[in-house]
Amino acid sequence: MRIRIRLALFAFLLPLASLTVAQQDPLPVKKAIDAWLKVQTKGLPGQVSWEIGSLDADNQLAPCQQFDVGLPPGARVWGRTHVIVRCLSEAGWRIYVQVHVRVKGDYLIAARPIAQGQTIVADDLATQLGDLSELPPNVLTDPTQALGKTAAAAIPAGRPLRADVIRTPLVIRQGQTVRVVSVGPGFAVANEGRALANAREGEIAQVRLANGQVISGTARADGSVEVGY
Repeated sequence: MRIRIRLALFAFLLPLASLTVAQQDPLPVKKAIDAWLKVQTKGLPGQVSWEIGSLDADNQLAPCQQFDVGLPPGARVWGRTHVIVRCLSEAGWRIYVQVHVRVKGDYLIAARPIAQGQTIVADDLATQLGDLSELPPNVLTDPTQALGKTAAAAIPAGRPLRADVIRTPLVIRQGQTVRVVSVGPGFAVANEGRALANAREGEIAQVRLANGQVISGTARADGSVEVGY
């Protein structure tokens, strides 16, 4: 009877032992994520650092040494997010691992209150050091991104400057006379007309010519409208 019990106990423990042997070592997974982050964070402004979440040492994943690392759709490689790690061997498992990418650098703030419609000059700007990953993704980091542009809304002093609160200045105003240049292969024809609406550089502007024809073209920095053929 004792021999039978021992044999039954051994038969029960054997698969448990095999499961323990089959666990994935967390270290290669972490190294794969670390190498991927080094590539993906190149070019980010400021000083970049990250923390990689732990993989349970008691996981039930089959051992693997080759991995593919990527982001879930719509995610960005900074702040608190997850990466997808996929085993490229026959095991074929896929897991999500939490990462926290910090980007420490300077960003622009309003040095003084900026009124709506005001053109931004150097004295309106200051920089502040902080974690860019904790700020809106469209925060500005370079003064050239703001200088010469206008405030789309009032900006209090100390407020971070974002791309959605500034506008390029108008180059064409409704009712003004504008030069219209029609260009094509081997030709360029200039006319004049009256702008039907305001436009900024790069926007589509509509112009009524002297003969009553309404045409659309691209507003240029010099206040002209270019029509391509």
